[in-house]
Amino acid sequence: MGNRMRFLAAAATIAMLVQPLAAQQPADLEATPKPAAPATLRYYEQTTASLPWKDKEDFDLASRGFIAGIPDGKIYKADGKLIRDLNDLDIFKGKRPDTVNPSLWRNAQLLSRSGLFKVADGVYQVRGVELANLTVIVGKTGYVVVDCLTTVESAAAAMALVRAKLGDKPVVGVIYTHSHIDHFGGAAGVISPEDAAARKVPILAPKGFLKEAIAENVIAGPAMSRRAIYAFGHLIGTGPTADISDGIGPAFSRIGKAAGAVHMLLPTREIAKTGETATIDGVEIEFQYLPDTEAPSEMAMYFPQFRVLDMAEEANSSLHNILTLRGAQVRDAKAWADDLTESIRLFGGRTDALITSHFWPHWGRAKICDYLSAHRDMYKYLHDQSVRMMNAGLTADEIAEQLKLPEPLANRWFNQGYYGTLSHNAKAVYQRYVGWYDGNPAHLNALPPEAAGARYVEAVGGADAVLAKGRSAIAAGDFRWASELLSHLVFAQPDNRAAKLALADSLEQQGYEATSSMWRNAFLTGAKELRQGVASGGFDSVAGTVPQLSLSDMLNLLAVRLVPERAFVAPMALDLLLDGGKEAEHVEIRNGVLIHQPVAPGVAPAPKLELTRAQLVAAVTHTPQHTPVASDAAKRLDAFLGLFEAPKGTFGVVTPLP
Repeated sequence: MGNRMRFLAAAATIAMLVQPLAAQQPADLEATPKPAAPATLRYYEQTTASLPWKDKEDFDLASRGFIAGIPDGKIYKADGKLIRDLNDLDIFKGKRPDTVNPSLWRNAQLLSRSGLFKVADGVYQVRGVELANLTVIVGKTGYVVVDCLTTVESAAAAMALVRAKLGDKPVVGVIYTHSHIDHFGGAAGVISPEDAAARKVPILAPKGFLKEAIAENVIAGPAMSRRAIYAFGHLIGTGPTADISDGIGPAFSRIGKAAGAVHMLLPTREIAKTGETATIDGVEIEFQYLPDTEAPSEMAMYFPQFRVLDMAEEANSSLHNILTLRGAQVRDAKAWADDLTESIRLFGGRTDALITSHFWPHWGRAKICDYLSAHRDMYKYLHDQSVRMMNAGLTADEIAEQLKLPEPLANRWFNQGYYGTLSHNAKAVYQRYVGWYDGNPAHLNALPPEAAGARYVEAVGGADAVLAKGRSAIAAGDFRWASELLSHLVFAQPDNRAAKLALADSLEQQGYEATSSMWRNAFLTGAKELRQGVASGGFDSVAGTVPQLSLSDMLNLLAVRLVPERAFVAPMALDLLLDGGKEAEHVEIRNGVLIHQPVAPGVAPAPKLELTRAQLVAAVTHTPQHTPVASDAAKRLDAFLGLFEAPKGTFGVVTPLP
């Protein structure tokens, strides 16, 4: 795997962890959150009254097997700084605020159950300390750990709790279910790299894990990170008018908290196909390979000794995402459903307990098969009916508006849209098959938002007319139309404070109405941006990534930062050699692009730029050089790096770019 696999913290600052931000103060009373409007309260009644509120089984499942919680409910860095306060979750012991959808409040209450839980003899989970779960299987001499949370600190706290209650045993194996950071980022808190290497601890992952872990977080990191900050509510804190749940895990305020560390240990074996098996410290495991479903690289596993099935993130207590709001490759809803069918066939008849990477377990063969089947049917219905409507000529927006689950699926709690939604998932199915273009030539060359906004404002009769109509729509409870109308005005007149405040009010009510945590956070973060401005700083999308990348991946990252106007003025070719040629790439800057390939026979030689890896990393990340670069090399390096411009990492989402 070579240098490409130096992935220890590549996504730490670009995917999940935002550096602490000071709370911004509203400029005036109009910039403060508003109460739920009467139309919002009516919306709750109209959309949640038919749900099976008398069904309390999930509360029993989420509490079953509780052993103990994290001492004092707080998780700290080694320097004593607080990164997670589980006491944030105490809010769910009280009454639901009018500013939270009743169904989402139920989801948040369930996800607030935090601590160590027994699933079966020899199988335990730590839940509710971060977005995902950490699972522990007791082997002959130690613990096999499945998924490692996001941060080293939280994983270490989870393992300390495990050892305090189950015994001080070593970790004898680690398994990553898939290539998302909330399942591998805390690995060094489960076992130190030195201990893992010295004892040759097996670390298992699905095929393509490392490639996908890097690909999903590096090239589009700044854009995806900015969108993730909106979807996960990192800028708004937690509370009745802020983030209340992350849909598949509890929400914790990041404002004023330190960022945890991310350190993934490299896999020692990849699982490439369904039917592969492994035995770790006497623990037998059967694998089901699940590529291109919830993650590009994913697997489920069955533990026959314990009759426990781990479905990773293939099954959840929420509708998941076919396309995340933060951005990702569109997932295959049909493959997702088909794989669940295979899971039922392979494991359903011999499973007594089912666990997942998020949420709580299920027990009993009949109930497990019913759960997996109804969950599978939901994804199949989503896929098949979206495609049927697409083939009937409906556009993505029209399908999203019309698609509804039938009652037998809609009334199951685990099919509610707390994370994904039928609306944006239907659009994702459409996009997977036919792309963004809806077939209407009027939309083929549409004006960008600022140009369109100015024309819409003029057509309606001017800014005052648009603002008046927007406010009337808000008063009538027509928040969607108000947002569409007022957004045109904000993009036409970015300094129009009244327009921003009115648009914020319309977005905020849609946030309150939302069942999806991701929708709620996106709407409420958008409202905050309009009221208080674009939050600056918060993360560095380069410094935490570059040191871990191979030279080839580093050049791929630089390629999407090349400024064409500079490149046309100063085309160049060079052979970039690191650490005496351990890594060597031939680089050409031509026609406004960066082309690179390994230095090899048949590749025309070019002037050499010889550096240590540390020197190149320091130069790219603008950090001090510990070893000075020779003068000739320094000139060539400066000329080369002068062609690139790193993204700032923050930009307006509901307001125009500056």
